[in-house]
Amino acid sequence: MALKRWMAQNWFLIGLAAVVLLAWLLPEPGAAGGVLRSQVLTRLGVVLIFFFQGLTLSLKVLRMGLLQWRLHLFVQVFVFLVIPLLALVLVTVGGACMTEELRLGFILLAVLPTTIATSVAYTGMTGGNVAGAVFNSTFANMAGIFITPMWIGIWLQAGGQSLPLGKLFLDISLMLLAPLLAGQIVRPFVSKRVDRHKKKFSTAASLIILFIVYAAFCNSWKQNIWSAQGTEIALVAAAGAILLFAAAVTLSVAGTRLLRFNHENSMAAWFCAPQKTLAAGAPLANLIFAGHPGLSLILLPIMFYHPLQLLAGGVLINLVNKRRQTASAAAGDGDARAVKTR
Repeated sequence: MALKRWMAQNWFLIGLAAVVLLAWLLPEPGAAGGVLRSQVLTRLGVVLIFFFQGLTLSLKVLRMGLLQWRLHLFVQVFVFLVIPLLALVLVTVGGACMTEELRLGFILLAVLPTTIATSVAYTGMTGGNVAGAVFNSTFANMAGIFITPMWIGIWLQAGGQSLPLGKLFLDISLMLLAPLLAGQIVRPFVSKRVDRHKKKFSTAASLIILFIVYAAFCNSWKQNIWSAQGTEIALVAAAGAILLFAAAVTLSVAGTRLLRFNHENSMAAWFCAPQKTLAAGAPLANLIFAGHPGLSLILLPIMFYHPLQLLAGGVLINLVNKRRQTASAAAGDGDARAVKTR
Protein backbone atom coordinates (compact mmCIF):
# COMPACT_ATOMS: atom_id res chain seq x y z
CA MET A 1 0.00 0.00 0.00
CA ALA A 2 2.84 2.37 0.84
CA LEU A 3 4.48 1.64 -2.53
CA LYS A 4 1.21 2.22 -4.39
CA ARG A 5 0.69 5.51 -2.55
CA TRP A 6 4.24 6.62 -3.38
CA MET A 7 3.79 5.70 -7.06
CA ALA A 8 0.47 7.56 -7.22
CA GLN A 9 2.06 10.68 -5.71
CA ASN A 10 5.16 10.54 -7.91
CA TRP A 11 3.79 9.18 -11.17
CA PHE A 12 5.15 12.09 -13.18
CA LEU A 13 8.74 11.46 -12.03
CA ILE A 14 8.31 7.76 -12.83
CA GLY A 15 6.92 8.81 -16.20
CA LEU A 16 10.00 10.92 -16.97
CA ALA A 17 12.28 7.94 -16.39
CA ALA A 18 9.93 5.69 -18.39
CA VAL A 19 9.78 7.92 -21.49
CA VAL A 20 13.58 8.26 -21.54
CA LEU A 21 13.89 4.46 -21.42
CA LEU A 22 11.16 4.08 -24.06
CA ALA A 23 12.95 6.54 -26.33
CA TRP A 24 16.12 4.46 -25.99
CA LEU A 25 14.28 1.24 -26.80
CA LEU A 26 11.98 2.64 -29.52
CA PRO A 27 13.35 5.90 -30.95
CA GLU A 28 11.89 5.57 -34.44
CA PRO A 29 8.16 6.23 -33.71
CA GLY A 30 8.77 9.43 -31.73
CA ALA A 31 11.58 10.90 -33.82
CA ALA A 32 10.95 13.53 -36.49
CA GLY A 33 9.29 11.84 -39.45
CA GLY A 34 8.16 8.87 -37.34
CA VAL A 35 4.68 7.38 -37.27
CA LEU A 36 3.67 9.49 -34.24
CA ARG A 37 4.34 12.69 -36.22
CA SER A 38 6.00 14.23 -33.17
CA GLN A 39 6.97 17.41 -35.04
CA VAL A 40 3.23 18.17 -35.34
CA LEU A 41 1.95 16.69 -32.08
CA THR A 42 4.51 18.49 -29.90
CA ARG A 43 3.46 21.88 -31.29
CA LEU A 44 -0.20 21.01 -30.79
CA GLY A 45 0.64 19.89 -27.26
CA VAL A 46 2.33 23.22 -26.49
CA VAL A 47 -0.82 25.06 -27.60
CA LEU A 48 -3.00 22.86 -25.38
CA ILE A 49 -0.78 23.31 -22.31
CA PHE A 50 -1.05 27.10 -22.46
CA PHE A 51 -4.76 26.97 -23.27
CA PHE A 52 -5.25 24.89 -20.11
CA GLN A 53 -3.22 27.43 -18.14
CA GLY A 54 -5.46 30.27 -19.34
CA LEU A 55 -8.56 28.22 -18.68
CA THR A 56 -7.63 27.46 -15.05
CA LEU A 57 -6.13 30.86 -14.17
CA SER A 58 -8.22 32.83 -11.66
CA LEU A 59 -7.73 36.59 -11.91
CA LYS A 60 -9.59 37.04 -8.62
CA VAL A 61 -6.81 35.30 -6.70
CA LEU A 62 -4.22 37.32 -8.62
CA ARG A 63 -5.86 40.58 -7.53
CA MET A 64 -5.73 39.46 -3.90
CA GLY A 65 -1.95 39.27 -4.00
CA LEU A 66 -1.30 42.29 -6.19
CA LEU A 67 -0.32 44.88 -3.57
CA GLN A 68 2.47 42.99 -1.79
CA TRP A 69 5.19 44.64 -3.84
CA ARG A 70 8.20 43.73 -1.65
CA LEU A 71 7.46 40.02 -1.99
CA HIS A 72 6.80 40.34 -5.73
CA LEU A 73 9.99 42.30 -6.37
CA PHE A 74 12.07 39.80 -4.39
CA VAL A 75 10.68 36.74 -6.20
CA GLN A 76 10.79 38.16 -9.74
CA VAL A 77 14.34 39.52 -9.36
CA PHE A 78 15.41 36.18 -7.91
CA VAL A 79 13.75 34.12 -10.66
CA PHE A 80 14.93 36.15 -13.65
CA LEU A 81 18.20 37.72 -12.43
CA VAL A 82 19.77 36.07 -9.38
CA ILE A 83 19.48 32.45 -10.57
CA PRO A 84 20.68 33.33 -14.11
CA LEU A 85 23.76 34.97 -12.52
CA LEU A 86 24.33 31.83 -10.43
CA ALA A 87 24.10 29.70 -13.58
CA LEU A 88 26.52 32.00 -15.37
CA VAL A 89 29.04 31.39 -12.57
CA LEU A 90 28.38 27.64 -12.78
CA VAL A 91 28.95 27.34 -16.54
CA THR A 92 31.97 29.66 -16.37
CA VAL A 93 33.68 27.70 -13.59
CA GLY A 94 32.58 24.22 -14.68
CA GLY A 95 32.25 24.83 -18.40
CA ALA A 96 35.23 22.62 -19.23
CA CYS A 97 33.27 19.60 -17.96
CA MET A 98 30.20 20.43 -20.05
CA THR A 99 29.25 20.13 -23.69
CA GLU A 100 27.88 23.17 -25.49
CA GLU A 101 24.36 21.73 -25.26
CA LEU A 102 24.67 21.18 -21.52
CA ARG A 103 25.90 24.73 -20.91
CA LEU A 104 22.94 25.96 -22.92
CA GLY A 105 20.69 23.69 -20.85
CA PHE A 106 21.84 25.27 -17.60
CA ILE A 107 21.25 28.75 -18.99
CA LEU A 108 17.78 27.69 -20.13
CA LEU A 109 17.06 26.21 -16.70
CA ALA A 110 18.18 29.40 -14.96
CA VAL A 111 16.02 31.77 -17.02
CA LEU A 112 12.82 29.72 -16.81
CA PRO A 113 9.91 31.00 -14.68
CA THR A 114 8.97 29.37 -11.38
CA THR A 115 6.44 26.56 -10.99
CA ILE A 116 2.77 27.30 -10.38
CA ALA A 117 1.09 24.26 -8.83
CA THR A 118 4.04 23.12 -6.70
CA SER A 119 5.02 26.51 -5.30
CA VAL A 120 1.42 27.38 -4.42
CA ALA A 121 0.76 23.95 -2.84
CA TYR A 122 3.97 23.99 -0.78
CA THR A 123 3.32 27.57 0.36
CA GLY A 124 -0.16 26.60 1.55
CA MET A 125 1.12 23.49 3.36
CA THR A 126 3.45 25.63 5.50
CA GLY A 127 0.92 28.34 6.37
CA GLY A 128 2.38 30.78 3.86
CA ASN A 129 0.95 33.59 1.75
CA VAL A 130 -0.96 31.59 -0.88
CA ALA A 131 -2.30 34.66 -2.72
CA GLY A 132 1.25 36.01 -2.99
CA ALA A 133 2.51 32.65 -4.29
CA VAL A 134 -0.29 32.48 -6.90
CA PHE A 135 0.45 36.01 -8.09
CA ASN A 136 4.21 35.53 -8.35
CA SER A 137 4.16 32.11 -9.99
CA THR A 138 1.49 33.15 -12.51
CA PHE A 139 3.11 36.50 -13.29
CA ALA A 140 6.50 34.82 -13.74
CA ASN A 141 5.05 32.28 -16.17
CA MET A 142 3.36 34.98 -18.24
CA ALA A 143 6.47 37.18 -18.24
CA GLY A 144 8.70 34.17 -18.96
CA ILE A 145 7.03 33.71 -22.33
CA PHE A 146 9.15 36.67 -23.48
CA ILE A 147 11.92 37.00 -20.86
CA THR A 148 13.20 33.42 -21.27
CA PRO A 149 13.83 33.61 -25.05
CA MET A 150 15.29 37.10 -24.63
CA TRP A 151 17.88 35.77 -22.13
CA ILE A 152 18.66 32.82 -24.42
CA GLY A 153 19.13 35.21 -27.34
CA ILE A 154 21.58 37.33 -25.30
CA TRP A 155 23.54 34.20 -24.31
CA LEU A 156 23.76 32.92 -27.88
CA GLN A 157 24.73 36.34 -29.20
CA ALA A 158 27.54 36.56 -26.62
CA GLY A 159 28.83 33.25 -28.00
CA GLY A 160 28.77 34.47 -31.60
CA GLN A 161 25.48 32.75 -32.48
CA SER A 162 22.16 34.30 -33.34
CA LEU A 163 18.55 33.63 -32.46
CA PRO A 164 15.87 35.11 -34.74
CA LEU A 165 13.97 36.80 -31.92
CA GLY A 166 11.44 38.47 -34.21
CA LYS A 167 10.26 35.17 -35.69
CA LEU A 168 10.54 33.46 -32.31
CA PHE A 169 8.37 36.08 -30.56
CA LEU A 170 5.81 35.73 -33.36
CA ASP A 171 5.75 31.95 -32.86
CA ILE A 172 5.50 32.41 -29.10
CA SER A 173 2.65 34.88 -29.48
CA LEU A 174 0.75 32.47 -31.71
CA MET A 175 1.51 29.24 -29.83
CA LEU A 176 1.75 30.37 -26.20
CA LEU A 177 0.23 33.80 -25.64
CA ALA A 178 -2.78 33.37 -27.95
CA PRO A 179 -3.89 30.07 -26.37
CA LEU A 180 -3.39 31.57 -22.89
CA LEU A 181 -5.61 34.53 -23.77
CA ALA A 182 -8.14 32.21 -25.45
CA GLY A 183 -8.35 30.20 -22.23
CA GLN A 184 -8.99 33.40 -20.27
CA ILE A 185 -11.73 34.46 -22.71
CA VAL A 186 -13.48 31.09 -22.40
CA ARG A 187 -13.03 30.81 -18.61
CA PRO A 188 -15.94 33.05 -17.46
CA PHE A 189 -18.40 30.73 -19.25
CA VAL A 190 -17.01 27.45 -17.85
CA SER A 191 -15.15 28.48 -14.67
CA LYS A 192 -17.22 26.39 -12.22
CA ARG A 193 -16.86 23.23 -14.27
CA VAL A 194 -13.16 23.89 -14.93
CA ASP A 195 -12.41 24.49 -11.24
CA ARG A 196 -14.12 21.21 -10.34
CA HIS A 197 -11.88 19.34 -12.80
CA LYS A 198 -8.67 21.35 -12.34
CA LYS A 199 -6.66 18.25 -11.48
CA LYS A 200 -7.65 16.60 -14.78
CA PHE A 201 -6.32 19.56 -16.75
CA SER A 202 -3.08 19.40 -14.77
CA THR A 203 -2.77 15.67 -15.49
CA ALA A 204 -3.40 16.22 -19.21
CA ALA A 205 -0.70 18.91 -19.32
CA SER A 206 1.73 16.57 -17.53
CA LEU A 207 1.07 13.81 -20.08
CA ILE A 208 1.76 16.24 -22.92
CA ILE A 209 5.07 17.21 -21.30
CA LEU A 210 6.03 13.53 -21.09
CA PHE A 211 5.38 13.20 -24.82
CA ILE A 212 7.53 16.28 -25.57
CA VAL A 213 10.38 14.81 -23.51
CA TYR A 214 9.93 11.43 -25.24
CA ALA A 215 10.12 13.04 -28.69
CA ALA A 216 13.24 15.02 -27.75
CA PHE A 217 15.04 11.89 -26.55
CA CYS A 218 13.89 9.89 -29.58
CA ASN A 219 15.59 12.42 -31.85
CA SER A 220 18.79 12.40 -29.83
CA TRP A 221 18.98 8.60 -29.61
CA LYS A 222 18.30 8.29 -33.33
CA GLN A 223 21.07 10.78 -34.15
CA ASN A 224 23.53 9.14 -31.68
CA ILE A 225 23.93 12.31 -29.59
CA TRP A 226 24.37 10.20 -26.43
CA SER A 227 26.80 7.63 -27.84
CA ALA A 228 29.99 9.56 -26.99
CA GLN A 229 29.44 10.45 -23.31
CA GLY A 230 25.96 9.51 -22.14
CA THR A 231 26.72 8.50 -18.52
CA GLU A 232 29.32 11.20 -17.95
CA ILE A 233 27.11 14.01 -19.21
CA ALA A 234 24.22 12.81 -17.04
CA LEU A 235 26.42 12.87 -13.93
CA VAL A 236 27.67 16.38 -14.75
CA ALA A 237 24.09 17.57 -15.30
CA ALA A 238 22.97 16.05 -11.98
CA ALA A 239 25.90 17.58 -10.06
CA GLY A 240 25.31 21.00 -11.63
CA ALA A 241 21.58 20.89 -10.84
CA ILE A 242 22.31 20.04 -7.19
CA LEU A 243 24.83 22.89 -6.85
CA LEU A 244 22.55 25.42 -8.53
CA PHE A 245 19.53 24.43 -6.46
CA ALA A 246 21.48 24.46 -3.18
CA ALA A 247 22.82 27.94 -3.93
CA ALA A 248 19.35 29.21 -4.93
CA VAL A 249 17.68 27.90 -1.76
CA THR A 250 20.44 29.23 0.50
CA LEU A 251 20.27 32.71 -1.03
CA SER A 252 16.46 32.82 -0.98
CA VAL A 253 16.36 31.92 2.73
CA ALA A 254 19.12 34.42 3.53
CA GLY A 255 17.37 37.13 1.50
CA THR A 256 14.03 36.78 3.31
CA ARG A 257 15.79 36.96 6.67
CA LEU A 258 17.79 39.99 5.61
CA LEU A 259 14.60 41.75 4.48
CA ARG A 260 12.79 40.60 7.64
CA PHE A 261 9.86 39.00 5.84
CA ASN A 262 7.17 37.58 8.11
CA HIS A 263 6.47 33.83 8.12
CA GLU A 264 3.75 33.99 5.46
CA ASN A 265 5.81 35.95 2.92
CA SER A 266 8.96 33.96 3.72
CA MET A 267 7.19 30.71 2.80
CA ALA A 268 5.92 32.19 -0.47
CA ALA A 269 9.44 33.39 -1.30
CA TRP A 270 11.14 30.11 -0.30
CA PHE A 271 8.85 28.04 -2.51
CA CYS A 272 8.56 30.44 -5.47
CA ALA A 273 12.02 31.96 -5.86
CA PRO A 274 14.29 28.87 -6.21
CA GLN A 275 11.90 26.70 -8.24
CA LYS A 276 11.92 26.28 -12.01
CA THR A 277 9.10 24.93 -14.15
CA LEU A 278 9.35 21.92 -16.41
CA ALA A 279 5.72 22.50 -17.43
CA ALA A 280 6.64 25.70 -19.28
CA GLY A 281 10.30 24.77 -19.79
CA ALA A 282 9.72 21.83 -22.11
CA PRO A 283 7.33 23.74 -24.45
CA LEU A 284 9.58 26.82 -24.50
CA ALA A 285 12.66 24.73 -25.25
CA ASN A 286 10.76 22.93 -27.98
CA LEU A 287 9.96 26.29 -29.61
CA ILE A 288 13.30 28.04 -29.05
CA PHE A 289 15.43 25.08 -30.15
CA ALA A 290 13.09 23.60 -32.74
CA GLY A 291 14.96 21.06 -34.85
CA HIS A 292 18.06 21.12 -32.62
CA PRO A 293 19.50 17.57 -32.50
CA GLY A 294 20.77 18.08 -28.94
CA LEU A 295 17.40 19.15 -27.48
CA SER A 296 17.39 16.24 -25.02
CA LEU A 297 20.77 17.36 -23.64
CA ILE A 298 19.48 20.93 -23.34
CA LEU A 299 16.50 19.62 -21.33
CA LEU A 300 18.69 17.45 -19.09
CA PRO A 301 19.44 20.06 -16.34
CA ILE A 302 15.77 20.93 -15.81
CA MET A 303 14.91 17.21 -15.74
CA PHE A 304 17.30 16.76 -12.81
CA TYR A 305 16.36 20.07 -11.16
CA HIS A 306 12.63 19.30 -11.26
CA PRO A 307 12.59 16.15 -9.06
CA LEU A 308 15.25 17.67 -6.82
CA GLN A 309 13.05 20.67 -5.98
CA LEU A 310 10.09 18.39 -5.31
CA LEU A 311 12.03 16.20 -2.89
CA ALA A 312 13.80 19.10 -1.17
CA GLY A 313 10.49 20.96 -0.91
CA GLY A 314 8.93 17.99 0.89
CA VAL A 315 11.81 17.90 3.39
CA LEU A 316 11.56 21.66 3.95
CA ILE A 317 7.80 21.42 4.57
CA ASN A 318 8.39 18.84 7.31
CA LEU A 319 11.11 20.94 8.94
CA VAL A 320 9.03 24.14 8.86
CA ASN A 321 5.89 22.45 10.20
CA LYS A 322 7.77 20.69 13.00
CA ARG A 323 9.28 24.01 14.04
CA ARG A 324 5.83 25.64 13.96
CA GLN A 325 4.38 22.84 16.09
CA THR A 326 7.23 23.15 18.59
CA ALA A 327 6.78 26.92 18.79
CA SER A 328 3.00 26.54 19.17
CA ALA A 329 3.43 23.97 21.94
CA ALA A 330 5.94 26.21 23.74
CA ALA A 331 3.55 29.15 23.49
CA GLY A 332 0.72 27.01 24.87
CA ASP A 333 2.86 25.92 27.84
CA GLY A 334 3.77 29.54 28.49
CA ASP A 335 0.10 30.58 28.50
CA ALA A 336 -0.74 27.72 30.88
CA ARG A 337 2.00 28.74 33.31
CA ALA A 338 0.81 32.36 33.15
CA VAL A 339 -2.72 31.27 34.07
CA LYS A 340 -1.46 29.24 37.04
CA THR A 341 0.62 32.16 38.25
CA ARG A 342 -2.47 34.39 38.27
